[in-house]
Amino acid sequence: MPDYPRTPDGRYFVAKGRLWRCSDPSLSEADRDAAVRELMAARRAVRDAGNAAETRAARDRVQAAKERLGERGPVWWDDGAPDFTRHAPWNTDYAEWWDALDAAAQARGRE
Repeated sequence: MPDYPRTPDGRYFVAKGRLWRCSDPSLSEADRDAAVRELMAARRAVRDAGNAAETRAARDRVQAAKERLGERGPVWWDDGAPDFTRHAPWNTDYAEWWDALDAAAQARGRE
């Protein structure tokens, strides 16, 4: 992954000006690797789908793999903090952190 800025709590990285949830750090390496392999296979299946039914099935596989990784579905943290996925960091509780980043880090987060 490119050197996108990561929030201090490790929950998100910033790309294309949006917060994206990181994988659950409590996953074992084996579970994480298996989920990533399934995610890549599912993405290839989306690319190679020949009809709407195959596309839907492949996208459902992508969703399931992302949920296994903790990147979608219920949040993996337990302190009650909201999920800011897809929000601009400057419009969230991370605004102060974002403003404190240097220009180069902010530029990477906008890529």
